Amino acid sequence: MIKNGEFNAGDRLPSVQQLAADFDVGRSAIREALSALKAMGFIEIRQGEGTFVKKTDLDLTIKMIPSVLVKQDLQELFEVRKLNETGAAFLAALNRSEKDLAELERILAEMKRTEGDGELGEKADIDFHMAIVSATQNDMLYRLMTTVSDTMKESMKEARQLFIYTNPQKMDQLYHEHYKIYTLIKNQDADASYQAMKDHIVGVEKELFKE
Repeated sequence: MIKNGEFNAGDRLPSVQQLAADFDVGRSAIREALSALKAMGFIEIRQGEGTFVKKTDLDLTIKMIPSVLVKQDLQELFEVRKLNETGAAFLAALNRSEKDLAELERILAEMKRTEGDGELGEKADIDFHMAIVSATQNDMLYRLMTTVSDTMKESMKEARQLFIYTNPQKMDQLYHEHYKIYTLIKNQDADASYQAMKDHIVGVEKELFKE
């Protein structure tokens, strides 16, 4: 529809719900399509405004990638996160220092302050998770996460943008989930920290891929 001129540069696309109804598919299929189009530079998601077509000279038929690859990539990312970040939360609860706690508190304050700012909010979210990895005091784990950090950051950013765009009321819930993880780490409750991190990641995963 973009290629054929039914949607032009600057046009606002219908909502996820409306697109799902128009194409008679689940909302997750629409989210995957939007994710792919955004990654290719055809659309942009503006926090609080909607999804808009960008001006581009690229040939859509050449650049298009199957949405199933986007879904598979995201699903694999969440598997990696569930394996690594739950263990990181467990170790952080055992090994965190006062300096680590202060850094997590600083990031939480930034996260709360930037709830309405997509880009800064995304950075605070990513910083929080990496700060937990740092708090494990496990250099090998930190180096491992740093090695894949670029992919992790971009994937987390994309997932968070779609999550917040389609579920704006979840902003406060996301903050409280992060705060709960911090509190458990501060209290050195390793098992509960592990479970809280798992619940947080699984919750975002389910929301992102639900029909």
